[in-house]
Amino acid sequence: MTTDLDAAEQLSSAPKEDNGGGGDVGIGLLGWLRWMWRQLTSMRTALILLFLLSLAAIPGSLVPQTAASPTKVADFVAKHSTLAPIYQKLGLFHVYSSFWFSAIYLLLFISLAGCIVPRTWQFVGVLRAQPPAAPKHLVRLPVYATWRSAGTGTSADAERTLTAAESLLRRRRFRVARSGDAITSEKGYLREVGNLLFHISLFGMLIAFAVGKLFGGMGTVLVIEGKAFSNNVAMYDDFMPSTFYTADSLVPFGFKLDKFEATYQASGTQVGTARTFQANVSYWTGSDPSKAVKASIQVNHPLAIDGSNVYLTAHGYAPVFQVTDAKGDVVFDGPTPCLPQDGNITSTCAIKVNDGYVDNKGNATQLGISGLFTPTAAPASEFKTTGPHSVFPDLLDPHMYLTVYHGDLGNNSGAPQSIYELDTKHMTQYTVDGQPLKFDRQPGQGFKLPSGGTVTFTGVEQWANFTVAHNPGTGWALISAVMAVVGLIGSLFVQRRRIWVRAVEGPDGATTVEIAGLARSESARIAEELADLALALQDTAPADLPDEPEDPAAGNTATTAAEKE
Repeated sequence: MTTDLDAAEQLSSAPKEDNGGGGDVGIGLLGWLRWMWRQLTSMRTALILLFLLSLAAIPGSLVPQTAASPTKVADFVAKHSTLAPIYQKLGLFHVYSSFWFSAIYLLLFISLAGCIVPRTWQFVGVLRAQPPAAPKHLVRLPVYATWRSAGTGTSADAERTLTAAESLLRRRRFRVARSGDAITSEKGYLREVGNLLFHISLFGMLIAFAVGKLFGGMGTVLVIEGKAFSNNVAMYDDFMPSTFYTADSLVPFGFKLDKFEATYQASGTQVGTARTFQANVSYWTGSDPSKAVKASIQVNHPLAIDGSNVYLTAHGYAPVFQVTDAKGDVVFDGPTPCLPQDGNITSTCAIKVNDGYVDNKGNATQLGISGLFTPTAAPASEFKTTGPHSVFPDLLDPHMYLTVYHGDLGNNSGAPQSIYELDTKHMTQYTVDGQPLKFDRQPGQGFKLPSGGTVTFTGVEQWANFTVAHNPGTGWALISAVMAVVGLIGSLFVQRRRIWVRAVEGPDGATTVEIAGLARSESARIAEELADLALALQDTAPADLPDEPEDPAAGNTATTAAEKE
C-alpha cells in the first residue's frame, strides 16, 4: 500500500531529486557535477535564463546595430568618443551575436532540454503504470465520504458496489483499476501533457529562432514609383546576411513599384492620420520581368515571393530636380528621396552632383544641395516661430526650400555617408551679398547659381521602403508559439485528480462504502465530482437512514393522560 504522502507526490511527473540518501558531508567532484546539472536543468533556472535573455535583448533595440545600420553606428561612435570604446568591448553594437547573449541562449537551450527529457520519461512511466492503490486510511485524504448500506446483507453487495463505481468512473473518463476491495481511478493527464507541451514549445521556439539566425537574412531597399528592384546584393540599400545565408543564397526574383497609394484623415481630431498605405507592384520570379504578376503590399500584409516576404515599412516623397552647369549641360536629372521628419512628412534631402559640373570659370567642382520638402506648406506667417514645415502629409501645396554648397562632397574619405545629409566640412555655401543663398520653390520653378548653373524643381514622385526577409524559422516559431499557448491553457485549467472507492462487508452483513479524492491543487471540482459519484452510487448501495427519534411532544402528551386517569 502507498502512503497518503506518496499518493500526493505521484500526482506530479517532475523528476524526483536524489539527495544521496546519506549523511556524508563531502559529496566529491561527481556529486558537485550532479548538483550543478540538477540546478541547471531545474525549471526555476530555465525561467531565470528566459528572463535574462529578454533583458539581454533590450540593448539591441536601444543601441544601433552594425548588422542593421552601419551608418548609425558610425555616427554614434563619432558623437560618443567615451562610450563607444566601452560599447565595442561589451559587444553592444552586435548584441545578438555577442558572446554573452550566445552564452545565455545556449544555457537556456541546455536547461530546457535537460528539464524536458527526464520529465517526459517520468510522465511516460506514469501513463504506462496503473493508478496507485488506495491508501489504507482514506479518511485522511482532503475529500472523503462514507456510509453504510444494508443491501441484501450478503457479500455480493460489496462486489456490486465496486462494479457500479467502476462503471460510473469509466463513463466519467477516469482511468480505472481494481485493487482488492477498492477501485482506484485517475483523471487529468492533459494537465501534465499541457505542461510538457508548453516547455517543448519553448524549446521549439529557441530552435526556430536559431534556424532563422543561421539560415535567414534580410535587406532593405527604397524604390521610387516606376522603378524596379531585383533580388541581388547590389540593389539593396542594406543587406544583412547570416552564417549560412549569403549573397550566393539569394533567389532570383524582382518587382516594380507601379504606384503608391496613400489616404489621410482630412478633418477632425485625427487630421493627417494615415488611413491606407498600399504599394501596387508587378512582381516576377526568376529573371524574366515579362512574366510579371500584379499584386499589392500593405502594412502587415507582406508579399510572399519564392520563400521570401516583402514588407512595406515606410513611405515618403522624392522631389525631381534638374541641374545644369554654366555651359548648359545637364549634369543631374532625376528624383531624390527625402527622409520624413514628422507625421506630416516634413522631409529633408540632399542632392549630390559628384561629377560633370563646370562653373562659369571653367573649373570642375562638386555640388551639394540641401533641401527641406513640405507636401503641404504652412503659411509663411508661421515661419518666425517654427520655420518651414508641413501641415498635412498629402501633396496639396508642395514647396521645396533649398540652399546650395560647392566644393568636396567627401565621397573619397572612406567614411559611410547618409544619402539624406551633406557632409559640408570641405564645402562652401553660395552667398549673395554676404547672406547664404536660399530659395523657396514649387514644382516647375528653378533658380540660377552664382557659378552660372541652374537648379530646377521639376516635380514630385513617391517612394516606398521595403524589407525583404528570408526566415525559414518563422513558420516553426509560429507553430511553437501556438502550441505553447495551448499547452499553457491545458496546464492551467485541467486538474489532475484521483478518486478511490472502497466497499467492505461488515460483521453484521452491511456494506461500508468509502470514497475519497485527491487533487494536485485546491479546487472545489474534486469535491463536486465526489458528491456526484456518491449520489450516483446510492442506486446500488443506498445509505441506511437512522431511525427517527420519538416526538418529545407526543411522549409528554401520553404521560399527562396517564396521570389524569
